[in-house]
Amino acid sequence: MKKFTTVAIIAVAGFSMLLSSCGASVNEYEIALITDVGDIDDKSFNQGAWEGVVEFAEENDRTYQYYKPTAVDNTEYVNTIDLAIEGGANIIVTPGFLFETPIFLAMDENPEVSFILLDGVPHSADYSVFRQGRNVLSILYAEQQAGYLAGYAAVADGFRSLGFMGGMAVPAVVKFGVGFMLGAQAAATDENAEVTIQYHYTGDFADTPDNAATAETMFNAGVEVIFAAGGAVGLSVMSEAEKAGKKVIGVDVNQGPGGADLSDTVITSAMKGLGTSVVQALEAFYANEFPGGEVWVLDASNDGVGLPTDEASWGFETFTVAEYEVIYDELAEGERFVLLILNGSTVTGATEAEIEAYDTVMNKVAVTFVA
Repeated sequence: MKKFTTVAIIAVAGFSMLLSSCGASVNEYEIALITDVGDIDDKSFNQGAWEGVVEFAEENDRTYQYYKPTAVDNTEYVNTIDLAIEGGANIIVTPGFLFETPIFLAMDENPEVSFILLDGVPHSADYSVFRQGRNVLSILYAEQQAGYLAGYAAVADGFRSLGFMGGMAVPAVVKFGVGFMLGAQAAATDENAEVTIQYHYTGDFADTPDNAATAETMFNAGVEVIFAAGGAVGLSVMSEAEKAGKKVIGVDVNQGPGGADLSDTVITSAMKGLGTSVVQALEAFYANEFPGGEVWVLDASNDGVGLPTDEASWGFETFTVAEYEVIYDELAEGERFVLLILNGSTVTGATEAEIEAYDTVMNKVAVTFVA
């Protein structure tokens, strides 16, 4: 049986740049991470990747550092990559799709440096050229499976009015959302239940009054639980859930009790194996076996996604870990799959015949798209 257990959150200092190895001076940080939108201690994507860097470096006596760009654009991201290289980095972790073009620009200019690109593949700014550099390992995750598990679990536990608040409508967030709807549909079919979902993209990954207002509106309209798949957007949702006595599904890492413990309203989190995948990539690099030029896809078959199943983190009342593991194993073994069409391409491990026979009619779930 495959399941996620809680990984302790690693405390980090609130500096804009963390000097991470005692006694190390400038030009000695061999492993670097460059943050995406947000901070290193965001209890989400940046922190999940950073914990992998810290875990590996501390266990293997390697120096490490993180850098935070001063702006969110390709030029600043490339400049920050250059800064990390000047600081001694020979391998750089970049969490997030926004690094796809910066890595495309930096990989040929820095052939002696290796890059771990999470949630993306290198391409030109106009998307006309996609090329996986020999010094770049891309790691993708089956967010649609994680979302499916969250949606299935929520409905199987008795929730009937659901909400989804994603950040920007980028591939990873879209996959979480579509998977969430399909998981809810599958459980509603099994339970012979009628379910509603209010579905919304915030357009950002921030904790803002606007996002809090959207969550408040959803809860006031009867939504019982919101899947917050947008980094710090989740903080807005959690604050409103606490006021309304409602529930939240976290994202990327274990954000609830037993994990980051951001709020008691978090009943589960749709997790990606961010830290684990970074550790595996760093292990390969230092074993002189770095799989540059490859794209890894982590899913249920290799424990790359899932819900936390330790007792402290399991917030469901009637849906059990044993029942969850049955669904998880069916995903892992290909007996159950999540069909997703993204940018005209089919994202699934299913065969062509299975796809043709797949019934995608949302006859048990009514979805309302919220502007």
